Amino acid sequence: MDGTLERVTRLVAERREAYLQRLVEYVRLRSVSATGEGVRGTGGYIRDVLAGGGFRARLHETAGHPAVVAHRAGTRDRPHLLIYGHYDVQPPGEDELWDSPPFAPEVRAGRLFGRGTADNKGQHLAHVIATELLVELLGELPAPVTFLLDGEEEVGSPHLDQLVRDLPDELAGTDLVIVSDGPTARDDRYDIVYGLRGILAFELTATGAARDLHSGHFGEIPPNPLWTLVHLLASMKDAAGNITIDGFQELVTPLPVRERQAIAALEPDPAELLASIGAPRLAPSPAASIGEREMARPTLTINGLHGGYGGPRNKTVLPHRAVAKCDIRLVDGQAADTVWELVQRHVRAHAPDVTATWHGAMHPSRTSMDEPFAAVVAGAVRAATGREPIHRPTMGGSLPMWVFTRTLGRPALLLPLGNVDEANHAPNENFALDRFYQGIVISAAVQLALAGS
Repeated sequence: MDGTLERVTRLVAERREAYLQRLVEYVRLRSVSATGEGVRGTGGYIRDVLAGGGFRARLHETAGHPAVVAHRAGTRDRPHLLIYGHYDVQPPGEDELWDSPPFAPEVRAGRLFGRGTADNKGQHLAHVIATELLVELLGELPAPVTFLLDGEEEVGSPHLDQLVRDLPDELAGTDLVIVSDGPTARDDRYDIVYGLRGILAFELTATGAARDLHSGHFGEIPPNPLWTLVHLLASMKDAAGNITIDGFQELVTPLPVRERQAIAALEPDPAELLASIGAPRLAPSPAASIGEREMARPTLTINGLHGGYGGPRNKTVLPHRAVAKCDIRLVDGQAADTVWELVQRHVRAHAPDVTATWHGAMHPSRTSMDEPFAAVVAGAVRAATGREPIHRPTMGGSLPMWVFTRTLGRPALLLPLGNVDEANHAPNENFALDRFYQGIVISAAVQLALAGS
């Protein structure tokens, strides 16, 4: 491994400009899944890139946007690595908020700026280039690799589960799934993340009269839908931060000792964290630590509460309609559909006239920190970077990794390559080029290490 990895590192250094231009060409392609703009064409582009690298690659149709599925055998039959990424991107937003056009990528201060640079084109392109280098140096991949590149991740991957179910022959032999998406927590280290919280997004709608009314004449006559929602929401979470939906907390699977120890080792300084986000204090919570709040406990968040008058000064109006938009972050044991049933039951019991509307969900995902392949991947990261990765039991956010751990039944690890401030989903999204090049080397190291395991 050492000799091959040294040659990979040398070739990446020699070809930095060529690899940058490949990333620039890829980022120029619009692939906004929310609108459909350019998605199929971009999928065809990266399919052709993989086919040019010797993969058996195709566009696989779904009920929405197509996915790219590509496979190449290796000199060994096992272990079979599945690399998941996504070629779709978020809408760019308002052009004036960008320092350079979102689909005209520009290099500034060692970073490439543009929509999709880090989320996720640059990260999976690093893996693609790594496979090309290994074939160049070894004549073949050291072990089989399959790429599954989603065209709908930025709209919640609604068809990924069915896609995986539709590919039994191609994915049945998978031994490990690696997902490189999102930023690392620190720019001087890389992370291995073993789990992600799930998410359930929903909306609560309350109505009163047929139209807005004068609050003096009608203030205590028809129900005020804002008060209806305020009381309902208060019944779902108490002042101490406990989620009080019946049966909710009982679903949570307690974390093993090793995961709890890992969470404790990552505990940030509360004062520094509060200062960094400009918050005056921590929210009430039964959790004893910040790490437990982020990684071990579910949350219920009111994303927005809307209704009535919101203009200047005052308007004495009794609103006829109010809406609360919410999300629940789910932890291991809390299947999204089961929690949704509990939410609906709670609404029926406490505010039967309120309508609850599902807006999408992802199950939580969890891979044991004792997974043997995790130690192999950690060794590869050490070999490529000279530093031990940071082992994170769970990430606070959500990705569709549950499809691999639940539906496919395989261990899945998140190995982010992006810089801390990659600004994914925001104006001026960027990918630090040193991390792009380093990501190629890390991917090659992982494939070599897995083949030798």
